[in-house]
Amino acid sequence: MWVLLRSGYPLRILLPLRGPWMGWRALPRSLALGPPRRRYRKEALAALEVPVLPVTATEIRQYLRAHGIPFQDGHSCVRAPSPFVGASKLKDETGAATSFSLFIDKTTGRFLCMTSLAEGSWEDFQASVEGQGDGAREGVLLSEAPEAEDSEEVQRIWDRAVPLWELPEAEEAQLARVMFGLTKVTDDTLKRFSVRYLRPARSLVFPWFSPGGLALRGLKLLGAKGQGDRVHYVETTIPQPGAFHNLFGLPLISRRDVEVVLTSRELDSLALSQSTGLPTLALPRGTACLPPALLPYLEQFRRIVLWLGDDLRSWEAAKLFARKLNPKRCSLVRPGDQQPSPLEALNQGLNLSRILRTALPAWHKSIVSFRQLREEVLGELSNVEQAAGVRWSRFPDLNRLLKGHRKGELTVFTGPTGSGKTTFISEYALDLCTQGVNTLWGSFEISNVRLARVMLTQFAVGRLEEQLDKYDEWADRFEDLPLYFMTFHGQQSIRTVIDTMQHAVYVYDICHVVIDNLQFMMGHEQLSTDRIAAQDYIIGAFRKFATDSSCHVTLVIHPRKEDDDKELQTASIFGSAKASQEADNVLILQDRRLVTGPGKRYLQVSKNRFDGDVGVFPLEFNKSSLTFSIPPKSKARLKKIKDDNGLVAKKPSSGKKGAVPQISETHSDQVPNPNKPDFSKPSR
Repeated sequence: MWVLLRSGYPLRILLPLRGPWMGWRALPRSLALGPPRRRYRKEALAALEVPVLPVTATEIRQYLRAHGIPFQDGHSCVRAPSPFVGASKLKDETGAATSFSLFIDKTTGRFLCMTSLAEGSWEDFQASVEGQGDGAREGVLLSEAPEAEDSEEVQRIWDRAVPLWELPEAEEAQLARVMFGLTKVTDDTLKRFSVRYLRPARSLVFPWFSPGGLALRGLKLLGAKGQGDRVHYVETTIPQPGAFHNLFGLPLISRRDVEVVLTSRELDSLALSQSTGLPTLALPRGTACLPPALLPYLEQFRRIVLWLGDDLRSWEAAKLFARKLNPKRCSLVRPGDQQPSPLEALNQGLNLSRILRTALPAWHKSIVSFRQLREEVLGELSNVEQAAGVRWSRFPDLNRLLKGHRKGELTVFTGPTGSGKTTFISEYALDLCTQGVNTLWGSFEISNVRLARVMLTQFAVGRLEEQLDKYDEWADRFEDLPLYFMTFHGQQSIRTVIDTMQHAVYVYDICHVVIDNLQFMMGHEQLSTDRIAAQDYIIGAFRKFATDSSCHVTLVIHPRKEDDDKELQTASIFGSAKASQEADNVLILQDRRLVTGPGKRYLQVSKNRFDGDVGVFPLEFNKSSLTFSIPPKSKARLKKIKDDNGLVAKKPSSGKKGAVPQISETHSDQVPNPNKPDFSKPSR
């Protein structure tokens, strides 16, 4: 059997394809001569990518047994013989067999051959197995190699960069070491990791080599900018983030290594390797994402220590990544004053080996006492602001009430028809996305093109149709955001939607899912003809997903019909009380334009499970940028309601222009205060 390899050059080569069970349809569009270009798609997540019944590890094993394919069960992958390896490559330089070099992801079914770097989906693998007998007719089509433009730019930058210790001016070398915190990192360490310095950009250059270490496939440039008494680091990757996934330090890993330390920064890997001598790898996208394409490269390790940083966000990312890597083999270094990031620990003269020995196991069978929880509680008490979540930059009043955006919560958002729910929630989610919160949008009411246009206008804070010459500039910046869209539109089955969300969490490390809106998923459930029961089931499914996946879900629900002159309350949410009971936060967009005239809109926080603060603040809509901006004196307009009994009887609206609506749900543990001001009067 022969396979046709198509590269970017006119030359075509025929190579023998080994393996008695190999078929002819193995890998459409997924292989390349050398490392494949794994495309990190910014486009919508196609519904067809996630079957109604996703593949499971049990089904993968059953399929391999049924077709007589030997396999080995690994931590996160199943290993099988690779049909893409020639006879000359069946053994490595030490004589060890490399036949089990095909890795199949237990969750997605995607496979990767570590020797030939062939990759594809589970459907591609099945097609290759079941196409037996037709293999002589056509070859395996390999995907295009990395774009020549990127390769040339990578090589050009690499050639211009010089080793730090070879800089002609000693003062420049010393300044660079101080800026990047490398004063205690030796030249031997920099040389071993092939780190260079680009003088024109004043940036460190970290190389990404192919797994064999034979070819340069990408670069990460780290620039340093001074901001007062602090240093701000700026990362630039070539190719663009996600176009090629790699692990910094991979060529230094030996086949005999059974333990590795994962870091979120290349600088931390340098410090760890120098201090401890242990194998260490740096994730390409830091704490933002662990691409499943990298899991096969980590399969050989029996123990993985994740030391991702010194803040609570790094700790949350470490726990999330441990789920992918198999928690039973993972240990986590908890952030703390005596356990900072590896580079900071080296500069402070701390013992990094001792810190690694304090790493906590990521897995335990059950919580039997407070002893297993006390460190978690201490971490939240000592990092109150970080425990509150990611804070909004565009909505400071929302920070004062909700304190932040936290993983694992369910937020219910409602408002009258035509009040601007989608426009507000798109800016609400965009604000978080620009701060690195990986976001998945499920817009069932309007098309993704229209939604993306609104979000791009909000991102640019202006209408781009009036300045089309700047479209590419803003579109490039918008494309780099960790933002994805589901391709669903109209009514959908809740099972299909949940499967897609689970797939996105695993592949793209999604932290925030927006569903707009619940009513458009109604109608496909066969559980009951009762719409209320069907809605309760859907809300329960989203609640379970948010908790199990440690992912925040924002659910838009239309309210029941109310009189125009009445304000919406928590009880106004359509359906039973389950929506407000299951939700951690309830947000209501109050639209008083029908009563008080144009421009009177308020956001009401009527439930806050985190600390109980509720309140209301005005919103101003900017039509040119499609944004809701906070008034300059927003602090004076913010109304925090704290009641002595836990329930304030709502006062009738005065009907005066500018009157602020009153909140009906408040704290239940407040001390009576006879001097409490009357919030029913409009603020001046």
